[in-house]
Amino acid sequence: MTGTGDTDPVLAAQLRYYRERAAEYDATSYGDERAFVGPVARTIEPLGDVLELACGTGVWTRELAPRAASYLAVDAAPEMLAFAAANLDGPDSTAVELRCADVFDLGLGREFDTVFFAAWISHVPPDRFAEFWASVASVLRPGGRAVFLDELPERARNETELAGSMATRTLADGSRHRIVKVFYDPDDLVARLRELGWETTVTRTPNDWFVATARPAQRQG
Repeated sequence: MTGTGDTDPVLAAQLRYYRERAAEYDATSYGDERAFVGPVARTIEPLGDVLELACGTGVWTRELAPRAASYLAVDAAPEMLAFAAANLDGPDSTAVELRCADVFDLGLGREFDTVFFAAWISHVPPDRFAEFWASVASVLRPGGRAVFLDELPERARNETELAGSMATRTLADGSRHRIVKVFYDPDDLVARLRELGWETTVTRTPNDWFVATARPAQRQG
């Protein structure tokens, strides 16, 4: 669930972590929060043509895709995409295109009404924040928006080893990995995005997450 990090050692290490975590991701992610995925997803309207970034195993994809005109989900970890394909396969599934791609260099050749990402902005290195949002803007149609959610600072208590913008995670096999983990205060996040030319609204959820909608100011109509 990250950029490929070909020339960025921090992102490369983070990608290795998520590639190795893919098999245990569904059993270890979200925890009790999984119940809020459906209700939160249903508040996101309208969707139009959707691009989901860092889709992982398709936890949110399953909820959003049935209400989209088209749905492209990308992730840099092929192992995650393999599990997403299995999770999205079934008689009631909606057609979803899955693609391995770097969120910092999408190169998709098309634009979207909605760019969605969950539990990803906290994994963007602070020094690449502006670069990431430029990538998002590059694939939005005029009038389009980014919809994203992540954990509030209150949830930093769940990290056993957190230092600055980096956390250390341990997988089931005992291997330890360093990843980016930034817990954004909503007001600070809105201010940072305003500096980059985005108008953003943030709503807190009862379980210490936030849901945000961001639009490039120059494209508002």
